[in-house]
Amino acid sequence: MFIRRFFSQFIANFNLFKSDNYRALLMSLFAFALFLSQGCTDADKNEIVISGPFEAVSLAPEKAGYLFTRMQMMETLLNVEPDGSIVAGLAESWHHSNDGLTWTFNLRTNVKFHDGSLMDADSVVKSLSVAFAKPTPVDTQLIGSIKKQDEHTVVITLTHPYPPFPAVLTNSVTGILAPASYDKTGEVIALIGTGPYKLSKFMPPHEIRGTHFDDYYAEKAKIKHVIYVTGHRPESRSLMLEGGDADIVFNLDPASVERLSHNPDLFVDSTSIPRTILVKLNLANPELSDLKVRQALSLAVDRQGIAEGIMHTPGAEANQIFAPALQPWHVKGLAPITRNLEKASQLLDQAGWVKGAQGIRIKDGHPLHLKLITYANRPELIVIATALQAQWKEVGAEVDVVMENASAIPAGHADGSLEMALIARNFALVPDPMATLLSDFSSIQGGDWGPMNWNNPTVFSDLKAMSQMAPGTPEFAQRASQLSQAITDDIPMIPITYYIQQTGVSQRVQGFRFDPYERSFNTAVMHFND
Repeated sequence: MFIRRFFSQFIANFNLFKSDNYRALLMSLFAFALFLSQGCTDADKNEIVISGPFEAVSLAPEKAGYLFTRMQMMETLLNVEPDGSIVAGLAESWHHSNDGLTWTFNLRTNVKFHDGSLMDADSVVKSLSVAFAKPTPVDTQLIGSIKKQDEHTVVITLTHPYPPFPAVLTNSVTGILAPASYDKTGEVIALIGTGPYKLSKFMPPHEIRGTHFDDYYAEKAKIKHVIYVTGHRPESRSLMLEGGDADIVFNLDPASVERLSHNPDLFVDSTSIPRTILVKLNLANPELSDLKVRQALSLAVDRQGIAEGIMHTPGAEANQIFAPALQPWHVKGLAPITRNLEKASQLLDQAGWVKGAQGIRIKDGHPLHLKLITYANRPELIVIATALQAQWKEVGAEVDVVMENASAIPAGHADGSLEMALIARNFALVPDPMATLLSDFSSIQGGDWGPMNWNNPTVFSDLKAMSQMAPGTPEFAQRASQLSQAITDDIPMIPITYYIQQTGVSQRVQGFRFDPYERSFNTAVMHFND
């Protein structure tokens, strides 16, 4: 077992070491472990190893809770079905008052935490009180009070009506933990959840281990042990899968998808998810504040070429920010954005940007020179960024592409230094898109992963008015489509393609299914065929 873990860590992290001395040392240790492995066998094969690019940086739900819900160690009051519908979780039922301010949640009974204590209203009130005092997908001022009504009933009072509130309670930030998880200040010192797996070892930022929980209230996990290993590079993760050191690897790069699809011992799962690859724009930038420039940059993009040649997903090109799954926000019947270099050049001419001697456009003595940052967690992004750089140069825009950590994007949004960023935005981080729209599209402040310095008072007021409407009505659907059209026309962000999640899976794994809302690895329902 140790040898397998060693190989996984070696492959996942070898490329992080720049020093030749470090690499030589690692190679020596690898050779020694390989020698030892000749006489080693796995004593317990009933474990599954999962690898992805996400770092396990903390036990705190607001920082890395998504990993613990994905590993099914921590659960939320409500869950999400693959079709986006909200269903019971730790709360078996819920309802709200006629004015939309009071929400009552009836808790499951006989639910045990991993330390053996019973979940009750007090423990839920504690968890939610801590959660909503920290960064969450909604404004903390939304919460008026969180109180116990009886041992199995919790009542949450809002300061104003907020129809998507149940969707907020599916987010990992609101995960329910045992009281013993917290210190006196409310910081998480031990992750004691209710899921089918319990945390057995936490080795930040590279590894999380769990074992099945015998007292789980629902169907027990079939696979006894689950291990998550951070693999920083997509090539490393695919090698782990091919070498048998991982059973499931997420976020494959396009080259690995092509190679692994020919391996009979593996299969590649391709699932459309409510993410859009798009370019975040700082509209305080003088160049990008001009709608004609934004229109020109959008028209210069070869979306079809990117979808087919880079993503290997023909038909995934995006003509608007919201993917087809995000009804009713996706505008039906909207024409595709066809690449048109002639029209893009005309728009730049009209905006006063004329081509200089080197082909780069100039206005008032300044070149059309922009900086585009992206990050490695989504391996296709740097390839797309390089393609955009070349495509924009064809119309006279010079763009520098810089690879950063993902944290550089919210940091650049906060300090105003960001110009453009290529991102893969999840519009269903809270399953009801209204929550994300209210967070990112309802004010000039925008959002870390949303618009930046975009000012459209009509959209802002319409969106806030819609937040008080009952969803699911024809009027709501019509208003949503109109609002999305207005956002599309104003181009606060440039859509590139809709996202297809590529996951490599060993053939020994049975029952794999990718969660399009990225809340769970669904390991508890899987089993091995050997």
